[in-house]
Amino acid sequence: MAASILHPLDKKSAGLAFVLGFITIAAAWGSQLIGGLVPCELCLGQRLAYYYGLPILLAVLVTWNRLPLAVWYIAMAVVTAIFVWGAYMGSYHAGVEWGFWPGPTACTGVGEMMDFSSLNNLTPVIGCDVVQFRFLGISLAGYNALISVAIVGLLGISIWAQSRHRRRV
Repeated sequence: MAASILHPLDKKSAGLAFVLGFITIAAAWGSQLIGGLVPCELCLGQRLAYYYGLPILLAVLVTWNRLPLAVWYIAMAVVTAIFVWGAYMGSYHAGVEWGFWPGPTACTGVGEMMDFSSLNNLTPVIGCDVVQFRFLGISLAGYNALISVAIVGLLGISIWAQSRHRRRV
């Protein structure tokens, strides 16, 4: 059976999740290209949730009235799982920034002091434990974790509303 007669809350919450995710990844790119912030290894890893999750969610939204219900549930579960992983990555990165736990050795730690001033043509490397920007005491990694949790919540509302609607039919 196609998911053609869905409760409006289903599509509205899924659509809001997409818009929130799109604005977030656009802001991440804007902070890099316009704001001059240099993403670290963990920052780039956090973006993967948006790169994988948003296209799947967009496909669900575009084919909303034509998807078989089982495919709809599977796709929504996959997108939700991707953003759960994104929330974990944001939380992990924020914890590294606060010094709660060590980050990957590739982008944290002290190492030996070296002088790289003569290597002007290289892209700067930012440590994963370095906070380049905070707003209200929360870093961008912290905001990413919160936004990912909000997206998961919106997707959960969409799945819940769909299942609730289907029980009534």
